[in-house]
Amino acid sequence: MSTPPPKSFPNDQDQELWDEFHRVVNMTSRELADWLRTEAATENGEELPDHAGPPMGQRVLRIMGKRRGDLDDSDLKVMQRVVDKVHDQRRDDLEPTAGQDAWRHRLMSIGHDPLKPPGRHA
Repeated sequence: MSTPPPKSFPNDQDQELWDEFHRVVNMTSRELADWLRTEAATENGEELPDHAGPPMGQRVLRIMGKRRGDLDDSDLKVMQRVVDKVHDQRRDDLEPTAGQDAWRHRLMSIGHDPLKPPGRHA
């Protein structure tokens, strides 16, 4: 059985999602990985680095390591959920904003630090 060819971006909507995902995910993959490990650490021990943090954060981290052509439909759904969640929690301009620690930490677990400016456009 052969594997299907990588998904391309057949329409502008997928390209817009890619761009907006990389705008709202303003942490680098290293920053996100470090954050997920920090959040998962307890006084009783730490999770394995590739299992640290919530599943959504792990998915975001994997997506950040992919090229556009390597994304599948599941990745696109996660990207849309992240974009929607950040927009639900933030103003549209995504200007750096202080807030309560728990709010900031929830957003950081999906790659968005509200104290940083928006990320790059891919």
